[in-house]
Amino acid sequence: MKFIEDQTAQKLRGGYYTPLDLASFISRWVAEINPTKILEPSCGDGIFFQAMKDIGGFQAANIIGFELDDDEAGKAARRAKELGLRGIDVRAEDFLGWAIENMAKGGERFDAVIGNPPFVRYQFLPPKFQTRAAAIFDELGLKFTKHTNAWVSFILASMSLLKPGGRLAMIVPAEIIHVTHAQSLRSYLGKECRRLVIVDPEDLWFDGTLQGAVILMAEKRSSARQKAEGLGMVPVRGRSFLKRSPAEVFAEPQSINGKTVAGKWTRALLNLETRELFDELESHSDVHRFDDIARVDVGIVTGANKFFLVPDETVKAYSLDKYAHPMFGRSEHCPGVIYDERQHTANAAKGSPTNFLWFDDSPNKMSARALQYVELGEQENLHTRYKCRIRAPWYKVPSVYSTEVGMLKRCHDTPRLILNKIGAYTTDTAYRIRTREGEGKRLVGCFINPLTALSAELEGRHYGGGVLELIPSEIERLLIPLPPTVEVDLEALDASIRNRPTHETLERQGKIVLGALGISNAKQATALEGWRKLRDRRHRTSTEAVEA
Repeated sequence: MKFIEDQTAQKLRGGYYTPLDLASFISRWVAEINPTKILEPSCGDGIFFQAMKDIGGFQAANIIGFELDDDEAGKAARRAKELGLRGIDVRAEDFLGWAIENMAKGGERFDAVIGNPPFVRYQFLPPKFQTRAAAIFDELGLKFTKHTNAWVSFILASMSLLKPGGRLAMIVPAEIIHVTHAQSLRSYLGKECRRLVIVDPEDLWFDGTLQGAVILMAEKRSSARQKAEGLGMVPVRGRSFLKRSPAEVFAEPQSINGKTVAGKWTRALLNLETRELFDELESHSDVHRFDDIARVDVGIVTGANKFFLVPDETVKAYSLDKYAHPMFGRSEHCPGVIYDERQHTANAAKGSPTNFLWFDDSPNKMSARALQYVELGEQENLHTRYKCRIRAPWYKVPSVYSTEVGMLKRCHDTPRLILNKIGAYTTDTAYRIRTREGEGKRLVGCFINPLTALSAELEGRHYGGGVLELIPSEIERLLIPLPPTVEVDLEALDASIRNRPTHETLERQGKIVLGALGISNAKQATALEGWRKLRDRRHRTSTEAVEA
């Protein structure tokens, strides 16, 4: 959980400004249609004005720029004046509020939209702006979620204000490709645009942040009858692509439609052979969606993990043995696929928080030392936290149960299921898995294979640092091969995951699990390479660098 008080002022206003060379590339592409009316919904200090002046051709254009921060709006206005761009109107006001009025009234429309919308989490927006961000979705009849980042509403509003045949070019977070909260945007763009192109860099464009960014190039359909071609991806390394013609870059990738644009855009990162193989395996009778064979539930929600998850030392200091139960919740707690007494003992020896404190007694039955520990939590105001204060008493955690199979919420290379041999509890950093059919041991063994690993890359999301995260709805969509006769040696698999590179373990498991389905070695290799390509992109490393 991220709290607003821990964020920098730059993060809270989404103030990561576009480098001039990227702004120039975007402006060159927009200039190709000779726009006379241009919108920049978040102009910052006016870097795009500089780009337009440098490349020329915008002297006769009328440009409206919005910037909520008064100081930055002043900088942008002064820059426009110094550059001699007289057609620029910089407005120190909220773009979303203005856009809602214009969308509703059928107001101003633009030939082009350029810029770099603010990257601000919904939870960090002031209430007024939260309301406006949601109102944009309502105006367009789209589904809204409170996980939505501000940039999504900015792009939706901008596209709605674009004239038929107009162009939108923006620097946007790379998460546009895969996050669930941007699904309404992806669907809307797929419907509204003749052609969409993502310029996907291997490197990071913004200093001081782990946030990946891409260039979104979108051309709106000129009429309802014009065919929507779909989405194309242009992977780039370094800045050499900026020397090319933007028109050439926009025309380069083959457009992909259907499933690729209807859902997450991650599929567009794969070649045609891998996409077709994935579709073929998806229809195999012994390949299942996770939701068909197992149920996913979040782990125990404590509201104050540091209080409820403690090492042996704390248990001993407050005589809490009666209330202490084994638990795991981090990848370092579970380096393999088996969590047993030996692993639990090793974790405890390292001083890890291996105990979950469950105070299920009434206060008058609790020991004096336990009550002292509870009082310690109250001195830290833990009882005022939302998840704690809605409980009575605040320290009695609900929904406490363990399952035979667990799964960590995040992973570095590929997700794995964990056979929970000692009935350990897990918090909300992990999931509790219940099988609908068959035994948990078999599901754990079959889960590790190239197809499921590739499926996880297509369904999951990732943020700064390249960690893969899966939420329950994404886990439910994972493809799981379950050959009826397969036998997976879990001890051998556990040892391989702990000691061998991930791609070697997946290759070995491919022969066991996919081989039992009659899938050829060549097709196994194709699935493995598809996983590796998406994994390397997430880690921002090349295959050559990984193999070196």
